[in-house]
Amino acid sequence: MKIAIIGTGNLGKSIANGLLEANVVKPKNLTLTKRNYKSLQNFKNLGVHITADNIEAIKGKDLVWLCVQPHKLEQVLDDIAMKLDNQIVISTITGVTLKDFASKINSSVTLFRAMPNTAIAIKESMTCIATNNASEEQKKLVANLFSHLGTSLFIDDELMGSATVLAASGIAFALRYVRAAMQAGIEIGFESDEAQKIAAQTIKGATSLILKNNNHPESEIDKVTTPLGITITGLNKMEQEGFSSALIHGIQASYHKIKMLK
Repeated sequence: MKIAIIGTGNLGKSIANGLLEANVVKPKNLTLTKRNYKSLQNFKNLGVHITADNIEAIKGKDLVWLCVQPHKLEQVLDDIAMKLDNQIVISTITGVTLKDFASKINSSVTLFRAMPNTAIAIKESMTCIATNNASEEQKKLVANLFSHLGTSLFIDDELMGSATVLAASGIAFALRYVRAAMQAGIEIGFESDEAQKIAAQTIKGATSLILKNNNHPESEIDKVTTPLGITITGLNKMEQEGFSSALIHGIQASYHKIKMLK
């Protein structure tokens, strides 16, 4: 498969790293674009083609990944929209629906929207995918592509904003917990690097329990809490300080913001 990533910022780089790490695409079959493409020199050293020319980048490609910032999309589509033909296009652009795209590009193009998170760089992304004109075979192809990069889920396009908040922004929310746990760990006696390792691995173990056992979080919490124990004391204090409420309100605030971008 020959792939072009248009707009190789942080997310585009993460996707490129994931594709290469998973051996989904050979370096010689991957093209990355960026206005300041010299900042992609490390990819060039691997044998990846880098360029500032979006039109040149999409020629002969089976799949085109659009990762540009929303305010740059119109300019990019002015350049490439009519040059796309019988290709699969995957957009990761926030706030631009499949219907919006369909009105601007050739009808021969198969459209997908995907919202991965930056863990795609290490093949651990939670990616939500939507499409409105793909065949079952094409859906399987794209699902298989993302299976090499983590876990994926097909959803309705109307839920893509919610997916952006819960999965993409969710990385930052989870890491903020890790940072807070680290700070607390230092206060109770650990060195910074020790606190980071303990907090990060604990989160990894907790989420693995949910994913592997398919249990509700509370069922796993119940295994840790005992009468008059230290865990329930800590949990109750966190709730008194608004832990769950703050997280829920933060997610809701992000969702309201993303709705305003449409």
